[in-house]
Amino acid sequence: MTPWVLLDSAPVPGKGGELQLYRRGGEFSIKIAGRGELMSSRVHGSEEALAEQTCARLADRSQPSVLIGGLGMGFTLAAALSQLGERALVTVAELVPAVVAWNRGALGEPAGYPLRDPRVSVREGDVARLLEAGQQSYDAILLDVDNGPEGLTRKQNDWLYGENGLSAAFTALRPRG
Repeated sequence: MTPWVLLDSAPVPGKGGELQLYRRGGEFSIKIAGRGELMSSRVHGSEEALAEQTCARLADRSQPSVLIGGLGMGFTLAAALSQLGERALVTVAELVPAVVAWNRGALGEPAGYPLRDPRVSVREGDVARLLEAGQQSYDAILLDVDNGPEGLTRKQNDWLYGENGLSAAFTALRPRG
């Protein structure tokens, strides 16, 4: 079997450790140094389901605005774009600038380079800041941060899934969002 090759690494802001991008043939993996695999281009069904099930509910909106917290490997973004019309606006918040750069490069290939879509804008930074600032700004918010409701990449992400984070997300949603 072909070995994994380390392509790049990047620090996670806020004492979150280090992300490492690996490639083996046409397969990619992002790992958290010392803690194992965070995501893989082999397995991305949950990311697609998150976007497809949410964005299907926006079919009646003429210009839906969607916030995706966490770019990862771009599968959530690609699935959202496939469900949304040409007038949709999708904002992606990504904490680690290198992840954006990786997706603009070779890592973008498995998801079909969704960052090239003109409906997409990228905000490098914490999705929490967009939630706190967004008064009825979004029709949907998709949080694809960490691997569940606990901060895996950094402890500060616990806020997103607590009462204050959920309240901020609710406030950032438009009516019927």
